[in-house]
Amino acid sequence: MPLDGIDQILLNNKGTYIEQLFTLLKQKSISTQNEGILECANLLKSIMMELGISTRIIKTDGHPVVYGEIIKDQTFFTLLVYGHYDVQPVEPYDEWLSPPFEPTIRGGRIFGRGAGDNKGQLVAGLLGVRTYLELFGDLPINIKFLFEGEEELGSPNLASFVKEHKELLKADLVYTSDGSSHSSGAPLLLLGARGCLDIELRAKGADFDNHSGNTGNIIPNPAWKLIQLLNSMRDEDGRVLIEGFYDHILPPSQLEKELMKQLPFDGKDIGEKIGYDRLDIDAETYYHQLTMEPTFNINGLQSGYTGEGMKTIIPSTATVKMDIRLVVDQDPKDIFNKICKHVQKHDPNIEVIYIASMEPSRTSADLEIVKIVAGAVKESYQQDPLIQPSLGSSLPDYVWTKILEVPSIIMPYANFDQRNHSPNENIRIDYFLNGIKCTCHVIDALGKLSKF
Repeated sequence: MPLDGIDQILLNNKGTYIEQLFTLLKQKSISTQNEGILECANLLKSIMMELGISTRIIKTDGHPVVYGEIIKDQTFFTLLVYGHYDVQPVEPYDEWLSPPFEPTIRGGRIFGRGAGDNKGQLVAGLLGVRTYLELFGDLPINIKFLFEGEEELGSPNLASFVKEHKELLKADLVYTSDGSSHSSGAPLLLLGARGCLDIELRAKGADFDNHSGNTGNIIPNPAWKLIQLLNSMRDEDGRVLIEGFYDHILPPSQLEKELMKQLPFDGKDIGEKIGYDRLDIDAETYYHQLTMEPTFNINGLQSGYTGEGMKTIIPSTATVKMDIRLVVDQDPKDIFNKICKHVQKHDPNIEVIYIASMEPSRTSADLEIVKIVAGAVKESYQQDPLIQPSLGSSLPDYVWTKILEVPSIIMPYANFDQRNHSPNENIRIDYFLNGIKCTCHVIDALGKLSKF
């Protein structure tokens, strides 16, 4: 039976589908502040149960996992759909044009915290199942759903959860709808994600702030100590100077290089969308640096007085927070140890604090399953999808490829300018509906594998 009827179902149910998304968007679920998490997990469970998905909430050492399944036949192809129901804090609140937990439609977009990241994409996946069932009455594959409540915390308990429940989660493919579509608007398949190491460096001077004149040149300034250390870690061209930092990086394959060459690039458009119109970079460098190279980023610096006017002091402390994005096959623990050795060599009095980490991950573009999903996406959008070897940011993709040991594909349903993590987060309604449609096509294509 053809999939032609999907568009009519989407047209008939558009209002209902948007209202179902609104229901989830209205419920707070800020994981870093532990606000509304349990309420959201229970709400998500009820939504899934209403769709005919056998669902339960499973405890972890942190926020719970919402797990659901529709098992048709143990011999069928099994798809594991991953997403997260937690969201980022809303601050700065004053920059929102409408309240973050009162979803609002403006200019064809749904505004609200979680609209793009990740509730809008999560709901699109669930409604894709509902739409497929309405069209055909049954599923041609088994589908499992795992929605966690700690992704915005760095998924600290997901790896242990997957290790403990490997049999429950056994699947042939993991499919994630998260992140942003390509800046060109073309459908995008991502075959991995960069890892991440979060650290803090702390420098200490005197036991308390001192008068900058009375003790100037007498006691050390920890801010300068940190600046000098940071200068020893990275040169002016951005190359990291920590010994062994670039060891174990897996270079891109020939196919991955070819795929990146096919990705469209408009530097001016990207610059405008990210708020930096002075972007000066070519396409090859852009995609290579975004997917195949690690970063060494400063999130924030804090020391002394930064308020209005002056306060003439020598601060007693200085801190810097950093996130270091890692690529296959860099190991966060190995990189952390190398940073510690570097600090010990240059200034052993500066403290290095581990905060969190996530391993990098990549699925081979040569796999047949990648071609099948790409074909389904093409049928849905009537356009060849772009295939990018890795996401620039970090997702817990490694738990699927390294722990569950199955291929993993990320298909973002949200628009490039969704403003995730920022005020006025949004998802375009047409992108939301297209995500539902795409889910149907992916299910149908994978269903053909169940016949063999």
